[in-house]
Amino acid sequence: MLADFFQYDFLRYTFLTGLLIGIIAPLLGTFIVVRRLSLIADALSHVTLAGISFGLMLEKLLVISFSPLLGGMIFSVIGSILIERLRSVYKAYQEIAIPIILSGGVGLSVIFIALANGFNNDLFNYLFGSVSAVSRSDFLMIVTISIFVVFMVTIFYKELFTLSFDEEHATVSGLHSKTIHLLFIVLTALVIAASIRIVGVLLVSALMTLPVAAAMRIAKGFKQMIGLSILFGELAIIIGLISGYYLNIPPGGTIVMVSILILLISIGMKRLKFFKAVKAREIK
Repeated sequence: MLADFFQYDFLRYTFLTGLLIGIIAPLLGTFIVVRRLSLIADALSHVTLAGISFGLMLEKLLVISFSPLLGGMIFSVIGSILIERLRSVYKAYQEIAIPIILSGGVGLSVIFIALANGFNNDLFNYLFGSVSAVSRSDFLMIVTISIFVVFMVTIFYKELFTLSFDEEHATVSGLHSKTIHLLFIVLTALVIAASIRIVGVLLVSALMTLPVAAAMRIAKGFKQMIGLSILFGELAIIIGLISGYYLNIPPGGTIVMVSILILLISIGMKRLKFFKAVKAREIK
């Protein structure tokens, strides 16, 4: 079944990109879920859509060669910085920054799509993902982002861990919490923009949260939760890409449904373990 993915260059790039996304999306998703910031992924994905629409508009109206993926990354990073700025403005209601940026992203997307004379096949691929949309330049860009993300998380793991579980203690202990949080949200923006080629704008947040939700049910520690999240993310990517290719449907949907199936299995395993423990106590 994997033969086609190694026979053709465009499928090989897609498969290798998927493997990279299966690592970095759940990796950052673990910190996002623990910090109860899951909606940030939705907000930044819609801002990324605005950047992609802007790139497609430039290509169509001005006949300028501009990478929509690069445009999406630029808009996503700007959106992440604006979220952080708004969080400092609304200190008592920091969560309001997320719907503000999400709304702005949707509004800009509608404007740019309309100016580009509506939907086309490229935009559809960005919305729902595609098994044939990853070019060599896209692949190299995503490789660079993946290396950078893994490197930064490794270097600042202790700081990110502390901020995730006790932000007040981290601030009191002298940790530069604002700087670390800004770094974290910029990394999140880059990962979301990179993931869109495979999963699509409308489904990218699922890849950052569903594998983590499944891992939380059975993991015995934070590092184990990261490892299981990445494992579940890779399984969802591989099975989703293969099934999407052979069923001739966008891979975003199949990746998400596989992730949900993994989540249901993990919930079932947890309940089965609980019932076994209860039975063991009754026998005693």
